[in-house]
Amino acid sequence: MDIFQAFILGLVQGLTEFLPVSSSGHLVLVPWWLGWENPGLAFDALLHWGTLMAVVIYFWREWWEMLMALVRKVRGLPAQGKDHLLLAILAGTIPAALLGVLLEDFFEGLFEQPATVAVFMIITGFLLVFAERWTRVLQQGRPIEKLSYLDAVFVGVGQALAIAPGISRSGSTIAAGLVRGLDRPTAARFSFLLGTPIIFGAGLLKLKDLAAIGAGATGFAPLVVGFLAAFILGVLAIRYLLRYLQNHTLTIFAYYVWAVALASLARYVLM
Repeated sequence: MDIFQAFILGLVQGLTEFLPVSSSGHLVLVPWWLGWENPGLAFDALLHWGTLMAVVIYFWREWWEMLMALVRKVRGLPAQGKDHLLLAILAGTIPAALLGVLLEDFFEGLFEQPATVAVFMIITGFLLVFAERWTRVLQQGRPIEKLSYLDAVFVGVGQALAIAPGISRSGSTIAAGLVRGLDRPTAARFSFLLGTPIIFGAGLLKLKDLAAIGAGATGFAPLVVGFLAAFILGVLAIRYLLRYLQNHTLTIFAYYVWAVALASLARYVLM
C-alpha cells in the first residue's frame, strides 16, 4: 500500500465511522471498486485508533465530567447525574461486546464478500427511513437527561447489529435512539459516546494482531498518514453531523447507502 491509498482509506474511515453510512462497508467496497489489495490488520488497527482519538478528543469534557461524577459518587458526594450517563454507556456496550466475542470469526468472514456488504448497506438505509417515520409519529423527542438504562440497552442492540460489515454503527444506534423517543441531536451524541468503548475494544484487538505481525508490507509512513486522515476527518464528521441533525433528517443518508449498494451489486453481477 502506498501513501496515497493510505490517505484515501483514512479519509473514508474518518468520514464514514460517524456518518450513518457504514465505515466497515466502505472499507470493503472502496478497495474492491478501485482494485486495491486488502490493506491488512496493521492498517485497519491504526484507522480504528484514529477515529477513537477523534471521538475521545471531541467529547473529552463529557468523559471527564462522567469520570469525576463516578468518583464523587464512590466518595458519597453528589454526582450531578453524569454518573448515570456513564453507567448507561456501559450497559449499552454489553450487547455488542457479547456478540463480538461469540461470533467474531463469522463476522470477519463477511468482510471478504462485497455483495453481502452491499446487502447489509441496503438494510442500513431501511433502518434510517424507518426511524425517521417513527420519529414523525412521536413528534417530541427526549433530551439526554431523560435517557434510561432500557434506552441504552436498546441502542446497544442496534450497535451489536453493526458488527456485520455494511450495517452502519452510527446509523443503527441513532435509529434505535430515535425509536426510543430521543431527539436527533441526543441520539447522535449518545451514539458517539456509546461507540467509544467499542471502537477502543476493536482497535485494541487489532493492535494485538499488529504486535504479532508487525507493520509488514504496509510500511510506517502509510500507517501514520492513514491514522492522521482518519483522526482529522473523524472530528469534522462528528461536528458536522451533530449540527446537521439539529434541523435535518437521516433520509439523505439512506438514499446514499442505497445508491452505493445497488451500484456495487450491479458491478458484482456483471463481473
